[in-house]
Amino acid sequence: MPAKGPKLTTAKASENLAMERLALMVHLIRGEKVLLGSDLAALYGVQTKVFNQAIQRNIDRLPEDFMFQLSKEEAENLSRSQFVTLMRGQNVKYLPHAFTEQGVAMLSSDLGFHTISRRAQATKSTKRRSS
Repeated sequence: MPAKGPKLTTAKASENLAMERLALMVHLIRGEKVLLGSDLAALYGVQTKVFNQAIQRNIDRLPEDFMFQLSKEEAENLSRSQFVTLMRGQNVKYLPHAFTEQGVAMLSSDLGFHTISRRAQATKSTKRRSS
């Protein structure tokens, strides 16, 4: 017998899956719920390198309570807790940035990261068409 209850539409199921994936990206660091720059880059559909370059260009516009850079110890502890672990003797190459909820909102609204995402998607589309 089929399960009773509300049926999830494909759109609603996709939304639920996206929310679950996003929840898995949230980390508790220094008592703050944060998203890492690499996860935000993936959400915006850009390479982490491109994301980090944009952050460096706008570093003065992001207050410390909106974004901070992890210490070496924090980054190493975080990498150990992830599914992907560093190989023996390997160190974290770049210290990641962590963004609070306010920082994420600022990236989207004030710093125009939605524009970066659109440009990256347009570039990908152009490359596919020319191949």
